[in-house]
Amino acid sequence: MTTLQPKLILLFSGKRKSGKDYVTDLIQKSFARIHRFCRLGPDLCRTLTLSGPLKERYAHERGLDYEQLLGAGPYKEEYRADMIRWGESRRQQDPGVFCRLAVSAVTRPVWVVSDCRRMSDLQWFWTEYPQQCVSVRVEASERTRALRGWRFTAGVDDAESECGLDQGVDFDWILTNNGDANLLDQQLEGLLSLIKAKTQDSRDGIHQRGE
Repeated sequence: MTTLQPKLILLFSGKRKSGKDYVTDLIQKSFARIHRFCRLGPDLCRTLTLSGPLKERYAHERGLDYEQLLGAGPYKEEYRADMIRWGESRRQQDPGVFCRLAVSAVTRPVWVVSDCRRMSDLQWFWTEYPQQCVSVRVEASERTRALRGWRFTAGVDDAESECGLDQGVDFDWILTNNGDANLLDQQLEGLLSLIKAKTQDSRDGIHQRGE
């Protein structure tokens, strides 16, 4: 199966415990609910992670448990620093290696990339899909992140994987996620409207095939 050209790519980034995964999950659920076609949600929108193929390759080389690396528990934290160094070494050889793996065989019109961490991640998508990309930054205060379990870890929070997009990026959207659900919903309205506009033709096509 080959990768089809997407109509829209949302490139999400943010610090640890800023709530990137929560926001991207909310977008997919909200999009389906707003259009009242919950069964169509997966057909229109696909959430991708760049860390997924990285963790899979890392686990294979190190003989580790891939499923546990996907979780949020102490197992992943034990290997996080080494995994970051391993990933950086692979990116030095090929900056787009994990981006290509993440998008391989994706056929949805909207891609939500939930974990861009480096300028090279954004640059790869901007180069390969110059007309479809929208960059989105999820921000939360240190106090909010601490309440969610964040603690500063040397070698992690001061590494490129956490700081690489702190400067030098003019994000198209900035979402504040400090725990105010109503405020977050208000911020997401414009983004969901953009998704709706970009997928109108795709939704029409699905309806026609189903008639």
